[in-house]
Amino acid sequence: MSVETTPSANPWLQEPAYKVPRHPAQCDLILDGNEGRPPNNLLMNALQSTTAEDIRRYPSTAPLERKIAHIHGILPEQVLVTAGADDGLQRVCRAYLSPKRNLVLPAPSFAMIPRFAQWCNAPIKTVPWDDVDYPLEATLSAINEQTGIVAVVSPNNPTGGVATRTELHALSAAAPQAIIMLDCAYAEFADEDLTEVAMSLPNVLVFRTFSKAWGLAGLRVGYVIGHSTHIQQLRQVGLPYPCSAPTLKMADCAVEQPFPSEFVKQVKKERRVLETLLSDTGWKIRPSQGNFVYGEGGDSLWWRDALAGLGIAIRAWPNDRTLGRSIRVSCPGDVQENHRLLHAIRTVAEPEAILFDIDGVLIDVRDSYRTAILQTAAHFGLEATHEDIEDIKRKGNANNDWQVTQMLLAKHQVHIDIDAIREIFDGLYYDGLWKKERLIGSIEQLTALATKIPLAAVTGRPRKDYTLAAKHFGFDEIFKGAICMEDAPIKPSPEPVKMALELLGVSRAWMLGDTADDIQAARQASVLPIGIQCMPDKTDHLRMVGASEVWTDWTQIFQKQFER
Repeated sequence: MSVETTPSANPWLQEPAYKVPRHPAQCDLILDGNEGRPPNNLLMNALQSTTAEDIRRYPSTAPLERKIAHIHGILPEQVLVTAGADDGLQRVCRAYLSPKRNLVLPAPSFAMIPRFAQWCNAPIKTVPWDDVDYPLEATLSAINEQTGIVAVVSPNNPTGGVATRTELHALSAAAPQAIIMLDCAYAEFADEDLTEVAMSLPNVLVFRTFSKAWGLAGLRVGYVIGHSTHIQQLRQVGLPYPCSAPTLKMADCAVEQPFPSEFVKQVKKERRVLETLLSDTGWKIRPSQGNFVYGEGGDSLWWRDALAGLGIAIRAWPNDRTLGRSIRVSCPGDVQENHRLLHAIRTVAEPEAILFDIDGVLIDVRDSYRTAILQTAAHFGLEATHEDIEDIKRKGNANNDWQVTQMLLAKHQVHIDIDAIREIFDGLYYDGLWKKERLIGSIEQLTALATKIPLAAVTGRPRKDYTLAAKHFGFDEIFKGAICMEDAPIKPSPEPVKMALELLGVSRAWMLGDTADDIQAARQASVLPIGIQCMPDKTDHLRMVGASEVWTDWTQIFQKQFER
């Protein structure tokens, strides 16, 4: 049965929903959302103190609004608690924009603000914010009698730029009929907090959040402060119960805690170092006063994916015409995590070595090892296929082909001792299958790469097999060393990768591998994992398990790194 749909009259529904484009691999150091450090035990205890009575009653924001008013030295009626600062920004657009009332917005800036304006069918007058300084003159020129809101995000997201108190005064005076929307989500990290001066101006509303410095983004609690008349109007255009009782309890506890000054201090320290390092790696850096660093003019998608391969998520805008060559990296606010970030950036930008898995990367083993698996299985009565082998390899913990053969047989209820499998397998391989191996790329290309950077092998092959292939193809003198099956636990253990780093006397490397085990071993050793896959794979499984990129063969490294 088909379902007919009526085209919507709302043009904003043609826009896709807001979604951060991310690499598919799991990351454990999340630096793409600018969240703060996790809450302390006192805040978690406040959450646990939530009672059944709290849950069954509609929650009041009034107690939290009174505490916020006390902190800022204003009246409670000048405070509105919202579901994150976003809720407040949307309310002010709903209250003061219309098809006849425009928004003036320096850009790039917070992506949701123009969306909120679109939802009100309001005209948007965009002013380029291309430099460090706030574009005051251009913004003043854009203001007219129909201006309903002038947006000022300071520090600005994503660039980290700021407006000054003098500029805020000028905007307020130039648009007395409008609201100056002062988004101070990152004010705690700025050299100057504009909140106090904003409260002295009649048409400025200040938007604050617990998501950044306080580390409570998951609560979705923010607030707006300003003239009581404006605050009352914002109450009229929003939901009456914007926050849940548990979130209000935690936010209420948070405002009673000391300001997280040590975290902010650490972020500012990290920010300076991160700006310098990214600048040294080729990014054009705008000085930031947020808890992040913004760089432009580079290959943003590569950097996002490369760092994701090392378990670190950063922000990129691959489909944005303005920000398509930009990145934003949150400062962790933690010494160890910052050390990890800096090491990862150096690894991406300046690897000291390239590590090769051998089978499937440097040597095509479909007619040798893979055929030995199939023929060994056939010896024990199982007719299997190359796809059956791939299914096992994709699941991981399959870096030993004797064990892969055993797993393949066991999958079909054929249980054979590993020694018996090894005897048949090795007989087939050494009796002639090894001669069917083919070098991927050429010795000339491998030699050319070795003149640029040291190379080493990290392979699940027995030392005997590695030596046989290395001498046969002539790369025994090209690689500076090899870690083989007998030297360390097999991949996905990171130990063989770490041993290769130690062997070469380096700490930063890339690894080229064709299996999930290779990728996971590299990630755990803080080595950049690059997937090698000669055939297309609709499941994208190497990226899913953490490969930064997937290449059709290793020779792409020349244009990917040395000609990038």
